[in-house]
Amino acid sequence: MKTMRCNSFDRVFLPLALLLLGGCATTPKTFSTADPNVDFNQYRTFGFLDKLSTDNEEYESMVTNFLKVAVAQEMSLRGLDYAPDPQLQINFYIHTKEKIRSRSVPTTSAYYGYRNPYYGGMGGYGTAYETQVTQYTEGTLNIDVVDAQSRKIVWEGTVVGRITDEVLNNLEEKIDGAVKIIFKEFPIQPPVPQN
Repeated sequence: MKTMRCNSFDRVFLPLALLLLGGCATTPKTFSTADPNVDFNQYRTFGFLDKLSTDNEEYESMVTNFLKVAVAQEMSLRGLDYAPDPQLQINFYIHTKEKIRSRSVPTTSAYYGYRNPYYGGMGGYGTAYETQVTQYTEGTLNIDVVDAQSRKIVWEGTVVGRITDEVLNNLEEKIDGAVKIIFKEFPIQPPVPQN
């Protein structure tokens, strides 16, 4: 899934989009796609695109900085080194969307003023349903890994989840958590420690 360049709305909500992990009311969903024709063991170096989609025209955002640090850590754990002229280039995309969820919830209520067939008379108790409507923001973070020579995406990882107020004060930590979850599906995994 690709998103458009960040517009002013996305820039306002950009930091929120990465807060969708760690403290969410619901479990985030992750997706990943790898090119089946690519041998990931051939890669030794990584870097970032010169112009990342999480930045505006004039400067690097804090979100981009936090993403770079978290992704560099995950790539290093997998034996890849940062290089100015890398074999793999990385880009980030963020998208937010307002959503509405409705659900019917059972409530106990009294029946008065009409015949209740279950109790054979007037009045009584039964189950009624009320509709609860919740508005929330859903955030999507994509990480694209591109083969620098062929200029083709070789892996894309995505996490989608609900953004909550609870995580607003820990932006760097939540970005790190989001990246860790996405990289659980990266084709190269960290070596297993030997005892």
